[in-house]
Amino acid sequence: MNNVIISTNIEQTLTEAIARVPHDKLFVLTDENTHRLCLPLIQQLPCLAEAQTIIIGATDTHKTIDTLCQVWTALGNGGGTRHSLMVNLGGGMVTDLGGFAASTFKRGIKYINIPTTLLSMVDASVGGKTGVNFNGLKNEIGVFNAADTVILDTEFLKTLDAENICSGYAEMLKHGLISNQEILSELLNFDLQQPDLLHLGQMVDTSVAVKERIVEEDPFEQGIRKALNLGHTIGHAFESFALTRRPVLHGYAVAWGLIPELYLSCVKTGFPTAIMRQCVSFIKENYGTFSITCDDYPTLFELMTHDKKNTAGTINFTLLADIGDIRINQTATKELIYESLDFFREG
Repeated sequence: MNNVIISTNIEQTLTEAIARVPHDKLFVLTDENTHRLCLPLIQQLPCLAEAQTIIIGATDTHKTIDTLCQVWTALGNGGGTRHSLMVNLGGGMVTDLGGFAASTFKRGIKYINIPTTLLSMVDASVGGKTGVNFNGLKNEIGVFNAADTVILDTEFLKTLDAENICSGYAEMLKHGLISNQEILSELLNFDLQQPDLLHLGQMVDTSVAVKERIVEEDPFEQGIRKALNLGHTIGHAFESFALTRRPVLHGYAVAWGLIPELYLSCVKTGFPTAIMRQCVSFIKENYGTFSITCDDYPTLFELMTHDKKNTAGTINFTLLADIGDIRINQTATKELIYESLDFFREG
């Protein structure tokens, strides 16, 4: 399990994290956005004086094998050895791809994640999943390998636009649904249009603890960790489908995916309709909707069949019988899945 630190002093925390890992070379991976917006917040720290910076393209469209090769090449050209250390400074794309690059360069070097988006703080930074998109599918290639340290500093939230705050918040909403009424109520009553960042930072702490608890229990997703996939079976299908039109942020796809999956939860496992309606209303209010027609259903269904949770071609869902009452490995007929997409469009 990686060492997750909620930091209020980035210099001290990062200095200690780097000192814990003996290394010959130090690299910092950023994308074009975090290089401009986030690196200046830590660039002058003495602990990074010797660091070499690697810059990759921003957004999920660059989460590819080609970008991975660029990082491997930069590590090699920079004199990297199996005793080197890499700091990934960025959102989930940077921490996922950087973690995979580190895990495979010279058969694996240590790495530190400093997530800079709300999404990567509450989701991508914890749990050791790394990877890249491949063949039109999200995170198709990757490994489980936790960062040596994950540093969460909510100062970086000030660099985010409203859309990226919303994107990360969708994963927090999911964490609320799989934990308890108190956490979910706080999330549904938070003003996402004018967020109080201090309060949001405290909620991040709670949200990360929910994920950590589940990951510790099931590090390799054999059982209960599948709880974290709520909203993701259909959400990932939306996200992959959007790549062929106009890419959407991961959290938006998850928020939209929660709507049909909560509908399935009501129909199949008895989730309370009133709570579903409350969640659907919050999502539509803050995330708008994703435009699909019934002609798109076969394509979306085909994308769902590629989900990594599936077994022998059967689409597996994580559903809820109630808040915190998780039912993994649930299935649904094609007709019911189509019905849930009808609900998504009309509900």
